[in-house]
Amino acid sequence: MDRVRLALEGLSLGDGFGQHFFAPDLWRTEFNSRELPPVPWQYTDDTEMALAIADVLGSCGEIDQDRLAQGFAKRFGINPYRGYGSGAIEVLQAIEAGQSWRKAAAALFFGQGSLGNGAAMRAAPVGAYFAGDWGAVVQQAQRSAEVTHMHPEGIAGAIAVAVAAAWAVSVSSPRDSAAANLFDCVLTHTPAGLTRDGIERAARLPLDAWEYHAAEKLGNGVEVRADDTVPFCLWVVARHLDDFTEGLWTAARTGGDADTTSAIIGGIIALAVGWEGLPVNWLARREELHWLHR
Repeated sequence: MDRVRLALEGLSLGDGFGQHFFAPDLWRTEFNSRELPPVPWQYTDDTEMALAIADVLGSCGEIDQDRLAQGFAKRFGINPYRGYGSGAIEVLQAIEAGQSWRKAAAALFFGQGSLGNGAAMRAAPVGAYFAGDWGAVVQQAQRSAEVTHMHPEGIAGAIAVAVAAAWAVSVSSPRDSAAANLFDCVLTHTPAGLTRDGIERAARLPLDAWEYHAAEKLGNGVEVRADDTVPFCLWVVARHLDDFTEGLWTAARTGGDADTTSAIIGGIIALAVGWEGLPVNWLARREELHWLHR
């Protein structure tokens, strides 16, 4: 749970930081001056749902899907104004009304299920908790995704992020070789599909490439799909594995779904750099995490 808390701190810092960068008029000022956004940094549904995962892991030691569904719905009911996507709102309102999460999640998008990035954005705590057991990381990441994302791509995004987070827990080699190992590990465990294809492209992209070029080739979350979000996030992680703040500035500069890309990146890099790698002045700016259970 100490690792889960570290992942949550990084994830929520990225979330609170990144959500300030949707307005184009901010890009020319903050990016050039590195002036931090004004306080408070309020987090979004990315952190809210990750906190629900942490609650379940703390009480059950695994992803109990029924309890996770109720945790998601309870948090949504307390504060539905955290920037939830339309698909998540539909599922969580159905769960609140007493419908089975299995039926609600499977019904999205004409029965295909959601392939959005919502399962990936909250998956770092899963990888943090089960680090050291790759089978458990994959299985539990899938279980955490299915409550709202039944589409194979939505599930693949969660698995890829959880695997990257679990890998980051034990990273110790020089950055360049570590980056290659990151992609090898994630590709080994991520199911075939568009998301994995994107991660393969990310692995081939030089780490010194222009970040806007990377976003153009890999996506930056603007389409809110797992395959349009996760590959770019992993490329940024590999590029800034030892520098938390640079990783988040890179995500914010490229635009797109900036709170989600920053949350994914922040959750993974935090596990690589440890508590000492998190900027204290940033932590002081983010609102206090709202735990329902201790």
